[in-house]
Amino acid sequence: VQLQASGGDLVQAGGSLRLSCAASGMPFRNYVMGWFRQAPGKEREFVAAINRNSITRYADSVKGRFTISRDNGKDTVYLQMNSLKPEDTAVYYCAARASSGIGYMSNEYGKWGVGTQVTVSS
Repeated sequence: VQLQASGGDLVQAGGSLRLSCAASGMPFRNYVMGWFRQAPGKEREFVAAINRNSITRYADSVKGRFTISRDNGKDTVYLQMNSLKPEDTAVYYCAARASSGIGYMSNEYGKWGVGTQVTVSS
């Protein structure tokens, strides 16, 4: 099983980025997919998640700015990030949960990808 995240970059405040996470070696459509982030000196935190029926959940800090989506034909989950703020700066991780229910805690996800760095300059 492999989750490969990409799309992180340096962007100015107010800008946009789209992260992608390609999965392999797993029945992608059966998994809840989530995005988490970890800033320096802080704990890893929930950002967004999407279940097999494309029901989504977001952290309050990103609601209205970020959109999670999935393409089961491509085994890929996306995170569209708009109106980025300096406080969004972090390493972003995608994760997979073998359950129908969306989880908000990192320990509810059993599969993790290598993170991708997002840096938002002011």
